[in-house]
Amino acid sequence: MKEIYDITIIGAGPVGLYAAIYAGMRKAKTKVIESLSEVGGQLTTLYPEKYIYDVPGFPKVQARELIDHLVEQGKSFDTTFCLNEKVENLSKEGEIFCLKTNKETHYTKTVILAVGKGAFTPRKIGLENEEVFHQKNVHYHIKDMSQFHEKNVVIAGGGDSALDWALMLKDIAKSISVVHRREKFRAHEATVERVENSEIKLLTPFTISSLVTNEQFDGVEIMHTKTKEKEKIECDHLLIHYGFTSDISPIDEWDFTFERQKIKVAEDLSTDIKGIFAIGDIASYKGKIEQITIGFGEAPRAVCSALSIARPDEKLRPVQSSSLFE
Repeated sequence: MKEIYDITIIGAGPVGLYAAIYAGMRKAKTKVIESLSEVGGQLTTLYPEKYIYDVPGFPKVQARELIDHLVEQGKSFDTTFCLNEKVENLSKEGEIFCLKTNKETHYTKTVILAVGKGAFTPRKIGLENEEVFHQKNVHYHIKDMSQFHEKNVVIAGGGDSALDWALMLKDIAKSISVVHRREKFRAHEATVERVENSEIKLLTPFTISSLVTNEQFDGVEIMHTKTKEKEKIECDHLLIHYGFTSDISPIDEWDFTFERQKIKVAEDLSTDIKGIFAIGDIASYKGKIEQITIGFGEAPRAVCSALSIARPDEKLRPVQSSSLFE
């Protein structure tokens, strides 16, 4: 016999986890499908030790810690989690959605997409020997900051991620140098100011032109973007923060309206397919700001909208969480 859920959430990043929590508060029969082996999305896979500074109630919170809090909060509810499952196909049997994964087929009345930017692959520089020293001396994300203790570190990039890591590592590493191809950084103004007022060495406008190697990793060669002059920097590790390319397949083959690989949604977070909603980084609408907190705010709206379809005979309205546990 088919087990049919009220809501199935695709994606177990922070926004997907909170959607599951709110769905639990509303007594919805909820399932979460996640392609990775653990919940948390990019926060646990790429940045578990990175601090997040824009979550209300936390002056700063490590990514892993935030996910741990969400998991703990969700333990009050009987949510079904299916990890290591990638959704491969979407179909319908009457009013029920059928989600075929690499393991089985799931049945649900509604779907909430919380897939972030999709499957992510770090952008590489494309230097000779870059792959040879990957994970040993060349890194695209950090799971253990202790490996940089008393080491000379060069960080390539000029966005929030590059400068956040520079600030986090400055008291652990022996030295930090940030190489950016432009004169100005793209990070938040407050972050740039903190970096500029620290002992972190800023090298602009430069690019990484090659790795300095002789059977072992000795450092990098940088090139001035205007004069083309080159200089060598001795270092133990190179952190490359040039962002990621994303793959949202097979969602991009479904009948949605897309804007720059994001799904266009209505005010109630609904997509072009009735019964499917999108929240977090995958959702696009006028004035959208890409922050975790925005996704947290979208989750209850999407859940309420989904329940109006899953339980059409009930009068559903948003309620304060304090009243749910009285």
